Amino acid sequence: MANCRFFETAEAAEKASFRPCLRCRPELAPGTAPVDDAHRIANLVASRIQDGMFDGASNLEEVAATFGWSSRQIRRIVHRELGVSPIELILTRRLLLAKQLLTETTLPITEIAFASGFASLRRFNDAFSNRYGMPPTRLRRIANGSSTSSHLAIDTFTLQLAYRSPFDWDGMLHFLRMRAFAGVECVDSESYSRTIRLGGHSGWVRVRNAPQKNVLLVELARGLMPVLPALLGRLRSLFDLNARPDMISDQLMRDPALAGIVKSNMGMRVPGCFDGFELAVRAILGQQITVKGATTIAGRYASAFGERFETPHAGLSHLTPTAESVARASVEAIASLGIVRSRSVAILALAEEFASGRLTLEAGADPKAVMSHLVGLPGIGKWTAHYIAMRALRWPDAFPKEDLVLRNRLGGVTAARAEEMSQQWRPWRSYATLHLWRNSLPEPIRRKKIMRKPRLAL
Repeated sequence: MANCRFFETAEAAEKASFRPCLRCRPELAPGTAPVDDAHRIANLVASRIQDGMFDGASNLEEVAATFGWSSRQIRRIVHRELGVSPIELILTRRLLLAKQLLTETTLPITEIAFASGFASLRRFNDAFSNRYGMPPTRLRRIANGSSTSSHLAIDTFTLQLAYRSPFDWDGMLHFLRMRAFAGVECVDSESYSRTIRLGGHSGWVRVRNAPQKNVLLVELARGLMPVLPALLGRLRSLFDLNARPDMISDQLMRDPALAGIVKSNMGMRVPGCFDGFELAVRAILGQQITVKGATTIAGRYASAFGERFETPHAGLSHLTPTAESVARASVEAIASLGIVRSRSVAILALAEEFASGRLTLEAGADPKAVMSHLVGLPGIGKWTAHYIAMRALRWPDAFPKEDLVLRNRLGGVTAARAEEMSQQWRPWRSYATLHLWRNSLPEPIRRKKIMRKPRLAL
């Protein structure tokens, strides 16, 4: 250990002139979930880079403006949290993605260069050789035994997304299966599949777990290559792959009231979402009806407003409805799907805000500002706003204290008392909430005490 140096990120190691050896896979290292505002901002900048939205100082100014700060402050935060400047972060992330594609696929190198965010093959070759001390073709030859692609006609390819164990994959699939948009999502006992519409490109993905390697295997249509960085970033958010289960469990188990259920659900993640607008609509549909009932209506909604899309998977037939398509609809058209008028009004108002750009629902956004915006819309209360913040914004400290099931699990306390009890769980109250939902009252008691009045669908 005396001869070892440790770095928080691959970017910081590269800045110190280290490069991965031929066996190293820094591109598979799990990320780190944000625990405070500074870390959240740094992660948001990193995600914008992954999404291909960060191309220079002008976009850095836009990111800074969303927080009411200067680009200089953003640079300082990124450097303090990640150990590098935004420009250095861009190059490292692009090279790590390229390294992964060279190692795990037989896609053409030119296609890999552009998918990784490089403007030309020459710039890609120069950056790769300067940072890694070898041309891309040599890495591919060592990794795959060939410097050329032998499957140029492939329609799909598979990549790995790493996570920290333990990971309750079965629990994740159960949660997503109960809330799936029929036609858009399909969840079976082993995998999650969905259609994708991203940056003008459409396709599908299928995700399976490989627990022996602590990775998820992502099979995707080749047509999604141009939006690959954004796609992988959204999948990491959906499956909460940046979580630190050791850190989270250690904090929550300090409370004797939670220790038992946390220990019985080790590896539990808080499911995120792939599309913020889609998730927000699903949250509105779930107000005061059962999870099953909301899922049925969600399927009708996807069929009515989503674009038909052919895939090789029988359960996937539509692209998720866009905010623009829903904003053009009338309240009556939405209500005709069996959605009560008040929630139809809420969905239409949400779509109009989202389509106009006044509202964004992305991982890392300021939760307090977004929730304040949400509760200002008709039909969206604090519970729904916290639920959206938990899943769409990836806020680890969301706590819908008004939730009846949660308060009953805490002993039938008031919302104010639940808020007081939750303080010792911060900043991981989202995880505590999901633990309490999953381990709610026994079924006979729940029917007796809760089903007398409508309950919010989780």
